[in-house]
Amino acid sequence: MDETVAIFGYGRFGKILAQLLAPKATLLIHDPAVEEIESGHGRLVDEIEALHADVLFYCIPIRELERILAQHVSIIKSRANKPLVLDVLSVKSYPKKLFQKYLGDDAYTILTHPMFGPDSILSDSNRDLPIVLENLNSPEVIYQRWKSLFEELGFRTLELSADEHDRLAAGSQGLTHFIGRVLDSFDFQPTTIDTLGAKKLFELREQTCNDSWDLFSDLQTLNPYTMAMRSKLGKALDTVYGALLPKQANAGTLTVGIQGGKGSFNEEALQYRIQKQGLENLTVQYLHTTENVLRELCEGRIDAGQFAIHNSTGGVVEESINAMGEWKFKIVEQYAIPIQHTLMSHPDASIDDIDTIMTHPQVLKQCRENLMRRYKTLNLTSGTGNLIDHAVVAEHLHAGKLPINIATMGSRVLAEVYGLKIIDEDLQDLKNNLTSFLWVER
Repeated sequence: MDETVAIFGYGRFGKILAQLLAPKATLLIHDPAVEEIESGHGRLVDEIEALHADVLFYCIPIRELERILAQHVSIIKSRANKPLVLDVLSVKSYPKKLFQKYLGDDAYTILTHPMFGPDSILSDSNRDLPIVLENLNSPEVIYQRWKSLFEELGFRTLELSADEHDRLAAGSQGLTHFIGRVLDSFDFQPTTIDTLGAKKLFELREQTCNDSWDLFSDLQTLNPYTMAMRSKLGKALDTVYGALLPKQANAGTLTVGIQGGKGSFNEEALQYRIQKQGLENLTVQYLHTTENVLRELCEGRIDAGQFAIHNSTGGVVEESINAMGEWKFKIVEQYAIPIQHTLMSHPDASIDDIDTIMTHPQVLKQCRENLMRRYKTLNLTSGTGNLIDHAVVAEHLHAGKLPINIATMGSRVLAEVYGLKIIDEDLQDLKNNLTSFLWVER
């Protein structure tokens, strides 16, 4: 093979390509980030000299191809003889489009994709590894010469169109790399009792994560078929995950988790739906936050959930909106009940002792004007975690877990349940104050 081959990009695969081609051709290496190359890999040259080689081999990151082609195209077009241009990119429709856009008939082009990485070729002595080829516009004699060369190097050549390659690669290489990255994010680690399957998974994680994140990202975003692959994988995971959940959390009873605690508006809304639907034999879990409700639902510990979603004065319930973005569930029904807000305190506290009202952020929104008019000197706040639920605040006041200078607001029922003293009632700004709730299931 009496040709000069320029390799653009001296990364992990560029080095392997240089090692394979060194006995067959005169090699020129161009990579602005490299100051020295391995012995026997040819010469490190500047961009101009490399662009006048007989063959231009692009071993660069996928995302860099258009930028670099745009820089090279004027020199390629000015040459007296057409160069042969090849790539080793892991997607094929994308470089095909760019070769046609920038090079047209000013260069001969062959798409290639070695279906292996540096780790595979270094660990495989006899190789027989596949390489995909598509001849875009090079003369048949040139194409067959390179096809034969790859076979001499021990590779099994597969002739596929760029579109067919990408379709197959999405469900093979794309899926493999995606699962490898998922295992890495999962922090999958070897143990002392690993089965062969577990060891193979660890090898998969190690092999796929040796490549850069940019390569992984380009594999997933520049192949037109990988989005559908990821969507199909997500549905498959949901199907298998769902199949492992019990049909009913507790035999013989419908287990319902609600956002509020005992005596909360959520409990009032639950009673409304029980009467409306004629529901019987329920077990209620007071979960205090929407996040808790949806987590317990998706993990199979409750059969249905309920939480507030919107109020006619306060608007959307932000904690519910945030939690809904984290979990998958089915909305079964939406319903609304009237809400009346009561201010209450520890029975030993006088109004002069109170300097803070702690309750759910929605309560503060629904009573903003009345609180400013009647209690403008008091500090208005909401708790964190389960304390965001005013039923939990009421319970803590009753148990002495909060100081008596704190009052809370919520349903009048809270005062009855926890023995609190009512200070004021009907503090909602709107007389017709409605809150909407969602009933959700897996």
